[in-house]
Amino acid sequence: MLVTRSLPALLLGLALVVTGPALAQSTDDLAPDITTRQEEDRTIREYRINGELYAIEVRPDRGPAYYLVDHDGDGNFERQEGDRIAVPQWVLRTF
Repeated sequence: MLVTRSLPALLLGLALVVTGPALAQSTDDLAPDITTRQEEDRTIREYRINGELYAIEVRPDRGPAYYLVDHDGDGNFERQEGDRIAVPQWVLRTF
């Protein structure tokens, strides 16, 4: 009886060990490549994953910073306010 109850826990533990490294490896792949350039009155930072441009951060010399984000991969960037952005799902699916 004890062996029967332990078997599901053992299988779950093995599943976590097998999938653990794959999950850790995929999170490392999510670190974006960031290209920064200075223009006359602003700093531009381009965020790419796997070569796909998904966001542009614009930091004007005066005024608040903002992001331009391609939410669905169609090349149309929409303005987004805030301090952080999430990587759109279409970028994650290209792996």
